[in-house]
Amino acid sequence: MTEILDSRYSWTRLFLSLAIATVGNVGMWSIIVLMPAVQAEFGGGRGEASLPYTLTMVGFALGNLLIGRAVDRFGAARALAGAAAVSGIGFALASISPTILLLSGAQLFIGLGTAAFFGPLLADISLWFRKRRGIAVAIAASGNYLAGAIWPVALSGVLTGQGWRAVCLILALMVPGVVIPASSLLRRRVPVESLSVAAQSASVSAHRVPFTSRTLMWLLGAAGIGCCVAMSMPQVHLVAFCVDLGYGPAVGANMLSVMLLGGVVSRLISGWVTDRLGGVRTLLIGSVGQLLGLILYLPFDGLFSLYVVSLIFGLSQGGIVPAYAIIVREYMDPREAGARVGFVIMATIVGMALGGWMSGWIYDVTGSYQMAFLNGIAWNLLNIAVMVVILLRSRPGRSSGLMAAA
Repeated sequence: MTEILDSRYSWTRLFLSLAIATVGNVGMWSIIVLMPAVQAEFGGGRGEASLPYTLTMVGFALGNLLIGRAVDRFGAARALAGAAAVSGIGFALASISPTILLLSGAQLFIGLGTAAFFGPLLADISLWFRKRRGIAVAIAASGNYLAGAIWPVALSGVLTGQGWRAVCLILALMVPGVVIPASSLLRRRVPVESLSVAAQSASVSAHRVPFTSRTLMWLLGAAGIGCCVAMSMPQVHLVAFCVDLGYGPAVGANMLSVMLLGGVVSRLISGWVTDRLGGVRTLLIGSVGQLLGLILYLPFDGLFSLYVVSLIFGLSQGGIVPAYAIIVREYMDPREAGARVGFVIMATIVGMALGGWMSGWIYDVTGSYQMAFLNGIAWNLLNIAVMVVILLRSRPGRSSGLMAAA
């Protein structure tokens, strides 16, 4: 019974998932805006101040893998409700943390819970679409960037007036209070018959890639690390970069919102492109655009020019990570979508965590972000190289199919 795919219910579920993701993903962005205030309270260098973000991304990476498996087994509703509770506990602990190390530990919980609202949610929504899978995944993934665009600005008054601990306390109440009731509306699961048909379609597509599934997963993981080490440089350090230039954290938060709103547009356009060109080509287009954006950060530091470059960067890179989920769905068994997508998204988050810390460390060593941008460019080139290999090996007419992983 494949008529359930691309149905009215599918679209209703998609936009409910988008709303849930817009709230749940606040945990990925809050620490970026709080970073200057955290550093001011606890002291230390930029690298040490980046530690809470790094632990957030470690939790986010593990959560994408573990919660992805939970979605496969128990369905999205239970997984999202449990993750929201974990996020709430993490924010509550963060609000009372007396040291940066304990704050980092709290951020690990926040990252673990927040993960459910990205990779696992994308895997779930991909099961409900066939003809419009690319745009559907792109819309769901936009919740992550909408969270980054909306909440830093919405909470900036609380941050300025009451401090970063008050922000954490508000989020400790908001995330579970909104997500747990909303997730109960996602209890319905895809019929087994639809999964079987999708599995046969993926098997046919797999014959275009002469890799074992395990090899393809590792290649995608390497590409994901490369693209997201590069992506993390402006995303994680843009607010601190603006503070260093004398523009202040409020300007940095606004600039980050411009970047992420550009990312939302990029994700929607990339979803449309993915339905026509496929995941690999779409990912390559975004990665080349991201490379251009990183290069443009090097010569410009004026306020207007930084807004323009940040918008260009956002318009380029927004569709990259969702394209990984599409590639997995194009070539792998949908019955393992949560675990497979979770693994690849975990790799991208490892890249974000590594890049966020690495850029802070490079700043402490060199005294500026110039070398950090160059480091991001190098990792971006790695991503492009891996994806070119996959593209060249998956041309139509190539023999040797995708073998089952041992």
